Amino acid sequence: MPARPEAAAPVTARAALFDLDGTLIDSEPRSRALWRRLFAGHGVECGEDMLAGFSGRRSREVIEEHLARFGGAVTSDQIREELTALNGDPALPPVRLAPGADRLLERLRRDGVALAVVTSGGRAYAHDHLTRCGIAGHFATVVSAENVAHGKPDPEGYLLACRRLGVAPGEAVVFEDSAAGLRAGRRAGARCLAVGQAARTPALRRLADHAVEHLAQAPVTGPAGPTVGGAAG
Repeated sequence: MPARPEAAAPVTARAALFDLDGTLIDSEPRSRALWRRLFAGHGVECGEDMLAGFSGRRSREVIEEHLARFGGAVTSDQIREELTALNGDPALPPVRLAPGADRLLERLRRDGVALAVVTSGGRAYAHDHLTRCGIAGHFATVVSAENVAHGKPDPEGYLLACRRLGVAPGEAVVFEDSAAGLRAGRRAGARCLAVGQAARTPALRRLADHAVEHLAQAPVTGPAGPTVGGAAG
């Protein structure tokens, strides 16, 4: 029989900082459908390349970047209000917990690792989805779009999470699925772990220190605990 691949070397950390969309929750189908509806409502084409550039970024910054496409009669606040209203459509694809997320979070907490969410989404959005997915209680703090002046790829959100948890950035591991998020983690001085689609994309893997397709495979250990993850059970 062929030998099994060796498990990744364990990564010791005092804190684990998680992106939300595409990392902890599978929201990408919903997000893409939402942005398509917004642009289509204004007669603007929104292709895959354009959508890929939105990943990991705050909606405010995306809208301001593309505001000229909507014509001169609307403001960015009006477009954001429209986006919020569209997000309530029950016909949009549902949001689900990423495979292995609950197991990983439980094991990290047992191992003494402090947990935080750093998201480009708003506070209400983050609270709603973390609660719906049953994982809100795992996190000591949530850094949302309202808490920072500059969104990813700026490191502000990850630096704030480290301050709130009382850890140095070098003692933290960032879990991300986007180029903007991985760059933010690296600029903060944390180690970065690419997950999901990012782990399967060479250009994004190069932005990370480690890569796993599934959260349950994350080879992270607490300061004094056993390896959490490694080979998925």
